Amino acid sequence: MLKIDHLTKNYGNYKAVDDLTIHIQPGEIYGFIGHNGAGKTTTLKSVAGILQFDQGTILINGRSVVEEPVACKRDLAYIPDNPDLYAYMSGIKYLNFVADIYGITPEVRREKIRKYADLFELTGDLAQPISAYSHGMKQKLAVISAWMHSPRLIVMDEPFVGLDPKAAHTLKEMMREHCNNGGAIFFSTHVLEVAEKLCDKVAIIKQGKLIKAGTMDEVKGDDSLEEVFLELEAE
Repeated sequence: MLKIDHLTKNYGNYKAVDDLTIHIQPGEIYGFIGHNGAGKTTTLKSVAGILQFDQGTILINGRSVVEEPVACKRDLAYIPDNPDLYAYMSGIKYLNFVADIYGITPEVRREKIRKYADLFELTGDLAQPISAYSHGMKQKLAVISAWMHSPRLIVMDEPFVGLDPKAAHTLKEMMREHCNNGGAIFFSTHVLEVAEKLCDKVAIIKQGKLIKAGTMDEVKGDDSLEEVFLELEAE
């Protein structure tokens, strides 16, 4: 589903991502863990085709994000850590705008908007301008928009920030359902308890370098993910 091989991204003399290799298979929820500035967001933006990188390859369903960017974006949805949406649009206009981009039929878009807006209790707010939304409401709208075109790969940067407990639970159920249906999810989070319970696999990155990766049991053993992370960070 997603193959990141020897990814390297420099900002001048600073190496933000250093020879990173991660492979994610269909059906996997893959957590990406690291301190602020470790290289998580740079990696996710590179996967999404937002950032150019200096070395390595990124393949989505066997296609290069560099050589076939449009085809890759059809199979991808990306949610940034801060949902910067078009504030002048209403929620419903934004979702229809996203649906137009992906050529989603009126019938399918109505069904999906109704389903996911109801799940996040956002239906009554869709007529309001996004400028009036709280951060949590914007995050819910961004999640709904990501699920609109049924992407095979969903990439999310800190998706639980700003969500209330009920919305966070809804998102976790949606993530598992997506992967049970053959999709894959690659997401960063600082909420290690969520990652430990939710993820099939996890990677820990430090100063741009991958320091540990594998199934949750392989990475944490008999310890908690938090204990392993803090130990590796201290080394």
